[in-house]
Amino acid sequence: MSDEKARDSFSGRWGFIIACIGSAVGMANVWAFPYRTARYGGAAFLIPYFICILILGATGVVEETAFGRWGGAGPLGTFRKALTQKNKPFKEIGVIPVIAAFGIGTGYAIIMGWVLRYLWGSISGAVISNKDTGAYFGQIVGNFGSIGWHLTALGITFIMMIGGISKSIEKVCKVMMPVFYLLFIYMAIRVALLPGVVEGYKYLFIPQWSYISDIKTWIFALGQAFFSLSLAGNGTVVYGSYLSKKENVLACAKNIAIFDTLAAILASIVIVPAVFALLGADSIGAGPPLIFITLPAIFQQMAGGQIFAIIFFLAIFFAAATSIVNIFETPIEMLQDRFKLSRFKSVIIILLLASIGGVFLENADIIGVWMDIMSIYVCPLGAFIAAIIFFWVMGKDFAAEQIQLGREKKIGKWVVPLGKYGFCAIAFLVFVLSIAFGGIG
Repeated sequence: MSDEKARDSFSGRWGFIIACIGSAVGMANVWAFPYRTARYGGAAFLIPYFICILILGATGVVEETAFGRWGGAGPLGTFRKALTQKNKPFKEIGVIPVIAAFGIGTGYAIIMGWVLRYLWGSISGAVISNKDTGAYFGQIVGNFGSIGWHLTALGITFIMMIGGISKSIEKVCKVMMPVFYLLFIYMAIRVALLPGVVEGYKYLFIPQWSYISDIKTWIFALGQAFFSLSLAGNGTVVYGSYLSKKENVLACAKNIAIFDTLAAILASIVIVPAVFALLGADSIGAGPPLIFITLPAIFQQMAGGQIFAIIFFLAIFFAAATSIVNIFETPIEMLQDRFKLSRFKSVIIILLLASIGGVFLENADIIGVWMDIMSIYVCPLGAFIAAIIFFWVMGKDFAAEQIQLGREKKIGKWVVPLGKYGFCAIAFLVFVLSIAFGGIG
């Protein structure tokens, strides 16, 4: 009990849920989901996506949350505790998801710097006045092209994280996430008033049923759902370690999955019709070019485009900020738990290392390769390892007992088998498919 009291924690279920939503709602919701929905049959893509979200939310999110809560630590401490208890080798295997979190966070800070630069460019008018949006983006993604903004992003991250979970991260997420949704709702209403958006809505919401039989639709729906829910054996595990045993992890996972999906759909309702109305269907792409090249070109054609650009990049900044604090929490918590460093020293060390490493990733081509390595190889492996230890290594009753904690009604008999056989197989499949397709997240 004394250890539990000494450890920081969320104020309650909704503090945890909102923080996890902040972790899940990020760039993938904005620059990948709208493109994939448009590319793979509109509403037809939503069918496999909803199925994947339902299964992964009820298994992967629940497993990682419950595992971290049991371990009272991030992946390194939790995996070590489990493997020591069962007298198994490879006790330091939890370092894999820690490396993944640090690697992703180091690259993500650079992208967050781009967002900050575009937010300032929207306020100053530079984004709207520069007619060659591709050249404008090219200026900041070359070698050492955006160091100042990159370091500013890390400085903001430091401010958000230094106070810990309850005093800082939870409070930041409770402000930023509601504002994020309100800003996107406003933008969705504003886009609905554009001439020519009807065709975009049709393309988005009328199912093209032929795509249901295309295996790629299901593969990329799975990848989108898997990575959007932040399943990597790190962020959800470490946030789970700050969750009270009185809370119902199944209920928490349900809300996380619902609000993450709503964010992705909101982004699609804003982006796809706007691209259709002002640039045409062929302009819908994915990744950084969609946010930093295509959408600024749209803002330039809109009445009040500068205000729209400010609102858009402010919302994207909120999504990036709430994600990056979760990403970096894993290595920071490791320093606190394993080496007994103070919160202040742990945050300083990780962000300093991220600053130094990130400088050499400033080039867009380099950071693209770096993020691919982390997301294709390391993140799915971390999720698979966490699932195997939780559902298989710890014994037949362990998973049921941990998921049951904080829940009055007895869990369904399907919960553990679905995780043990379904999610473990899915996590391994995502790892294999990510390698085969060069990334599916």
